[in-house]
Amino acid sequence: MKRSKRFQKAFEKLQQDKQYTLEDGVALLKEMANTKFAESVDVAVRLGVDPKKADQMIRGTVTLPHGTGKTVRVLVLCKAPKDKEAKEAGADMAGLEEYIEKIESGWCEVDAIVATPDVMKDVGKLGRFLGRKGLMPNPKAGTVTFEVKEAVKQLKAGRIEFRVDRHGNVHATVGKSTFESNQLVDNIKTLIDQIVRLKPPALKGQYIRSISISSTMGPGISLDKALVLDGIH
Repeated sequence: MKRSKRFQKAFEKLQQDKQYTLEDGVALLKEMANTKFAESVDVAVRLGVDPKKADQMIRGTVTLPHGTGKTVRVLVLCKAPKDKEAKEAGADMAGLEEYIEKIESGWCEVDAIVATPDVMKDVGKLGRFLGRKGLMPNPKAGTVTFEVKEAVKQLKAGRIEFRVDRHGNVHATVGKSTFESNQLVDNIKTLIDQIVRLKPPALKGQYIRSISISSTMGPGISLDKALVLDGIH
């Protein structure tokens, strides 16, 4: 694969056989993220789980202390008077029939969807539209609830959802390259801590196998997982 000169220059700063401390890794990431836009910062965690087993399907949510740096557009699918409550809490859109029709027509200009339990029968038919985009409301993710006010506030504040993929990896965006280093460190620690808390009780062997971070246009930086894990306890 042909890499840009900018990427190659950034790659030269990376010691490929080195596992960095979280603080040093974040500092290097910020140094290499030199594009004209604020790059997203992503974390990749390789887990020693078998996603095909139901009790090892790692999935959860976490509210990052410094948010993601992204404006989250939230839609709440509900009936009155919950729609008013949702908008007062900061939801960008709230309602039911009109939005179901729009989604069925191909519209999907939202980043997160919350639904109340009493409308899930109607929302369920949107599975084929929302499922592939990762937007289908789910009780485990806290997006199927009557507490719409709290759900909207958490999403706006930087709550993210993550889940293990079929290869046993968890990927999540934890901020922007323009964040202060300590903000990125805090966000990454918060995410890793939550993943650790979700370790399946019956799992034998190593749970966290590797941790790496990267910016949108930069190379992956391998972290010393032992030091990262020690830092969150």
